[in-house]
Amino acid sequence: MQRTTAESSDQPEAKTPLRSWYALGLLFVVYVFNFIDRSILGILNQAIKEDLGLTDTQMGFLGGIAFAIFYTFLGIPIARLADRSVRRNVLAVSLTIWSLMTAVCGFAGNFVHLLLARIGVAVGEAGGSPPSHSMISDLFPPSRRATALAIYALGIPVGSMLGNLAGGWLNEAFDWRTAFIVVGLPGVALALLVRFTLAEPVRGASEPSRQSEQETPPVGEVFRYLWAKRSFRYLSLGGALHAFVGYGVGYWIPAFFIRSHGLGTGELGTWLFYLGFAGMAGTFLGGYMADRLARRDLRWYTWLPGIATLASVPFSVAVYLVSDYSTALLLMIIPTILGSYYLGPTFALTQALVGLRMRALASSILLFILNLIGMGLGPQFTGILSDLLNANSSLGIESLRYALLCVLFFNVVSTLYYLLAARHLRKDMADAESANARSANQTATAPAG
Repeated sequence: MQRTTAESSDQPEAKTPLRSWYALGLLFVVYVFNFIDRSILGILNQAIKEDLGLTDTQMGFLGGIAFAIFYTFLGIPIARLADRSVRRNVLAVSLTIWSLMTAVCGFAGNFVHLLLARIGVAVGEAGGSPPSHSMISDLFPPSRRATALAIYALGIPVGSMLGNLAGGWLNEAFDWRTAFIVVGLPGVALALLVRFTLAEPVRGASEPSRQSEQETPPVGEVFRYLWAKRSFRYLSLGGALHAFVGYGVGYWIPAFFIRSHGLGTGELGTWLFYLGFAGMAGTFLGGYMADRLARRDLRWYTWLPGIATLASVPFSVAVYLVSDYSTALLLMIIPTILGSYYLGPTFALTQALVGLRMRALASSILLFILNLIGMGLGPQFTGILSDLLNANSSLGIESLRYALLCVLFFNVVSTLYYLLAARHLRKDMADAESANARSANQTATAPAG
């Protein structure tokens, strides 16, 4: 990300060690489990609603605010712990917690029971991404970081597609309770693999000048540092509104196809599984293309996700309006690809704008903003709007279709924020590089002991 003189030359870069690729692969698998356990609620949405007699507003609360509040607010202190301790251990404990609590969801007898179990999942998953982002940034050099983080972010579509496939067919073969138990428990075994096979990376090992001896700054200082950079301010708001649409639509898509097109969870889960490959392609291409294009102009890190977000809107409109379900699902391929472009560039830019001892915390701050607005408000807004349209019109079950259409407006606003971030990016990156260089020099010249 940060272009030093050495990196901008024609000299070939050092080969990335095999242990870095193993670590990235294992962290990717953990992220897959993260999103299996998080997203399975979507494919089971309608079955749970009918079994427990819930409303769309209540289901939106379970998939939105109730999860996001704990996930986002606990993410910052856990990231603080990760910046000060062994990140691998933080991740292993967090994985154990969210896996066990996913299984507990299967024993819920009413709304309150399920609410408490989902809060437990959120508490565990709060410790997933911040230590992972920090470790990946120490394992891969700046010029390859967006690609590495995009590979890691592939866990989102892969986890979602596996959650849809497993949840859909387990629900049809058994019930929604069995689905939660079966997908939750294997994560405990994965946590042991993380604890005993993943080596803790040396902080700053991938940097031209290491600052691993820096003290970890206070949370407030890191937040003020980031928020003072207008590029980060607009980047985070653009990403948050994009996530608002992503979660506000993605959580309700299964219920939409079940209600409006009459699909069963097994068949729908299979369709959504194959659509996950489009999400994988978009996630990887977003990071890879951003790294390539940014060699000519750094602003492509924000231009690319902004353009992709806007281009996805007309295709999404068509998905919700066509009458044939197979046509709608095929059309979903395009917005699924384009909607995933923002992940790698957004995460990589945030890591590049801070010092080494700020990275897990910076990731947590970004996820706090993205998830509080996106994950927290997106599903809730869609659920409330669906109930309102159902109660005040003759739409009936079609109310969800039009609620989803309304949510798409926020992608247009997201694009504007990404374009605004581009206006300030080069200056903020130059300031960050200068600050890191000064910090490195101070560390190098400080007396020992």
